[in-house]
Order: sequence, then structure tokens, then C-alpha cells
Amino acid sequence: MIKKKLNYLIKSKKATVGIIGLGYVGLPLSILFSKKNFKVFGFDIDKNKIKSLIKGNSYIERISTKEINQFLKKGKCFDKFEKIAECDVIVICVPTPLKNKNIPDLSFVRKTLNSIKNKLRPGQLLVLESTSYPGTTREEIVKKIKKKLIPGRNFFIGFSSERINPGYNEKTINNVPQVVSGYSDNCLEVISNFYQLNFKKIIKSKSLEIAEFSKLLENIYRAVNIGFINEMKFIAEKMKLDIYEILKVASTKPFGFRPFNPGPGIGGHCIPIDPHYLYWKANKIGIKANFIKLSAETNSKVINFIKNKIDKILKKKKIHKKLSKILILGVAYKKNIDDMRESASINLIKELIRNNFKGIEFSDPHINNFISTRTFNYNKKGIKLSPKNLKKFDIVVLMTDHDKFNYKMIYEYSKVIIDCRGRYSVDHKVYRA
Repeated sequence: MIKKKLNYLIKSKKATVGIIGLGYVGLPLSILFSKKNFKVFGFDIDKNKIKSLIKGNSYIERISTKEINQFLKKGKCFDKFEKIAECDVIVICVPTPLKNKNIPDLSFVRKTLNSIKNKLRPGQLLVLESTSYPGTTREEIVKKIKKKLIPGRNFFIGFSSERINPGYNEKTINNVPQVVSGYSDNCLEVISNFYQLNFKKIIKSKSLEIAEFSKLLENIYRAVNIGFINEMKFIAEKMKLDIYEILKVASTKPFGFRPFNPGPGIGGHCIPIDPHYLYWKANKIGIKANFIKLSAETNSKVINFIKNKIDKILKKKKIHKKLSKILILGVAYKKNIDDMRESASINLIKELIRNNFKGIEFSDPHINNFISTRTFNYNKKGIKLSPKNLKKFDIVVLMTDHDKFNYKMIYEYSKVIIDCRGRYSVDHKVYRA
């Protein structure tokens, strides 16, 4: 009877949806569900985010103030969880970062569950969208809910893997097939009914663990291949060959080859972090995941590779590093977005500061202010690109190749460019890294 009622509320779009965590995943989801005519409650413990939303302001570039205001016509935002009991569907989208020594940090998931568990009631669907290791949903949610809630009978639990691809408009949030899984067949039925109303295609996983593992596999596949191509870049560099020219030739093979571009490392919340989640889990069950470890080690070497390139150029020009002026172009983790999470640029700036570089500035058309992280306090305002400003710097390092950059101007007025993205051909002022 409880399942039937919840399915009715979902299918008739009379269900109230609660989204916990209004970041780069949760806020787009809130807007999507709202556009699908669900009443949506957004929850976030960051009071500044809630204040911004209530005022109709967006803190994510790709989400317009118009979308925020449309959402507010039907939805509400809260910095506390009193309204959780009113929600029929609850989706958890909180961060799952790494602690020291690359150990999974589930503190945000655990704190969220502790904050809401006494407010949960029969007849709700609870979905975890935060990425974690296989077994997280079962261990951290199923085992810890109140005894009066029986998963699969009067309460429904599932996992759905977030697949947002920022910066690519053709792959909007609901255009990418959404993986769903449930604690039981009843849970899978309910979560499927909900997500298929909001996404063009859903993929039903046979278990929670398969869905959780598949999310990690998707990102580790990219991390391993990026690590591989970065290692090829190191070898090509030693042989005085251009890796981008090599890729151009190799890519003509019509089968069995998919090109991955080298770069300054890996960034974003998923690719730098997810491999460590599975590596940690593999260690727990006695498996040495050598490919995962090797790709992480290779990608971490890229920053030192870039730093060494800067050192060599400065030595050649007889400029002391303490007196040098270095401009970092792009601090977002990928092009055309405003997201700095785990950006390779952060790691480069940290490494330069650690090595006593003083004159470091950045420019990013999508990010005006450098946002300090939990591990790195760096308060800087980005500079505007102009011929006058470019001329001030000894070296310009292209880290993120935003389309909004004026590449012709950058080339014309820069003294030296270290190109980490293959935007320029190598010549007297352009170096690869």
C-alpha cells in the first residue's frame, strides 16, 4: 500500500522532492526536477548559498538567475533540515572528498544522515547520488536508518550515479542516460519510476554495488588513459617529438584507437578522486590495483614537469624565480566552466609558491576570484587579459584552454608561452608541457 501511494505521488508529480547539497550536482538537479513540475525543497548547510538563492542569484555560471527565479516560484531553500519529513523523495548530493593519504572521506554523507535520520518516515524514497566506493549505500545508509523503517517495504533506498558533464551543452543533465539501482526490487521500481520522469533514458542496475562500481569505472577509465597519454608526452619530450603531432597521425586509424589528449594533470571532483575510492576498497579486499596507482602517480608528475619547464626557461633567460612574473591562464579544471574543484592549476600554483616563486597571477574568463580550498589558502583576484598586461609577464602558462581566451592576442603579446593544451604550434616562443 505504501509503495503504491509513493508511486502514485511520483507519477502524478505530486511528490515533494528534497535535494540535499546545492552544489554543482544538487542545484542543477533541483532546477531539473522543478522544470518537470515537481515541488522541490533545496537543502544546504552553507548559509551563503541559501541567502544567494533566496535573493534569486546564482553562484554557478551555467545556471542563470532566470532559472533560479523560476525554481523559486515552486521551490524553497533551507539551511536546516526541518522540512525533510515533508519530502517524498530525498536525493543526497553532498561532497565525498579525500582525506590525507587519499583515504575516502564520507563525513559529509554521515553528517547528513545523522541530521535527517530522526526526521525520516515511512513512504519516502532516499537516493544517494554522491560518488563513493561499492558498498557505501548499503553500509552507510541501509544499516543506519531507524528500525521502524524497513527498506523495500515501507521505506525505499537507491543509488543513482551523477553523470553531469559541465562545459558540453549538447550533453545536458537529462540527456545523459541515468544509472539507477535499488536495495530491493521494490526500491528499484520506485527509483526507476522517479528518474524516468526526469531523464530521457535510465539504465537499471542489478544491484547497488554494480551501480556504485560503474561510476568509478567510468572515471578510472579516463584517469588511466589520461595517465597513459601523459606518460607518452614525457617520452616524446625526451625524444624532442611533438605529442600532438603523434596523436594526429595515430588518430587516423579507423579502429581500435581512441585519442586522449595530454594535459597539465587531471581535475574536477570525479577523475582525481574516484580512482582512490576504488583503490582503497581494493586494498581492503586484498587486491593491489596497480593500474589505478600508476595512473595517479603519472598524472601527479605532470605538475613537476611544468614547473621544471618554467625553471629551464627562466634559467635560459637569466631571470631569478623570486623576481619572475608568471601568469597562469585558466584555473578551472576544464575549459568553459567556472568550477575549480581539484584543478591542476591549483596544484601548479601551490608548487610554485612552495618553491619560492613570488610573482604569480592568474586570468580566467569564468572565474574572477581564486577560491581558497580546505588545504590551500590563496586569496587572489584574476587579472584582465590585455596587450599591456601580457607584456608584464616573463612566462604565460596555458593551463585551461577556455574558448573565451583571445589566443591571437595571447600569442602576439606574450614573451614566452608554455602550452599545456596543444593550442599552439611549437616555435621560438611556444613550449610544450
